[in-house]
Amino acid sequence: MVAVLQFFRKPKRNFIKDDDLVIAPADGKVVVIEEVFDEEYFKKAVRQISIFMSPLNVHINWYPVNGEVTYSKYHKGKYLVAWDPKSSTDNERHSVVIKHPVHGEILVKQIAGAVARRIVNYAKVGDTVSQGQELGFIKFGSRVDLLIPLDAKIDFKLEDISYGGQSIAAYLK
Repeated sequence: MVAVLQFFRKPKRNFIKDDDLVIAPADGKVVVIEEVFDEEYFKKAVRQISIFMSPLNVHINWYPVNGEVTYSKYHKGKYLVAWDPKSSTDNERHSVVIKHPVHGEILVKQIAGAVARRIVNYAKVGDTVSQGQELGFIKFGSRVDLLIPLDAKIDFKLEDISYGGQSIAAYLK
């Protein structure tokens, strides 16, 4: 019972709020920082930052930027282990695009893993959202990917520990 409660805890946080920053959408460990070609939405090269959430992490996910939700889509899929590179495209996931009023669009992808079997997502197209507002959660963990413009300056390094709403993922130009 204690282990189940661990997954659903909701800590009080002092969120970073800055229109020139992308804040971390999840607690966990940074496992990927790379340039990828996004097939789902952007149809171009973007920078991907992936955060792996272990069973010990808080599993709430937060909006990384202010803006309007322009895309929200659930994808059925597999349940590969979250650190598998194919989990970003093959696993069950929910993708949300937020259009920042100055800096363009950012995509946040909640990805289920081998243990996680339920993604909860609150995003609705047309919603105006704020940095640090709850985006949803992944029951029993997994991974969150951020897809950001190539010209954004990444603040994370591989293996860094991320704190949702409190760690700076990138600086927007």
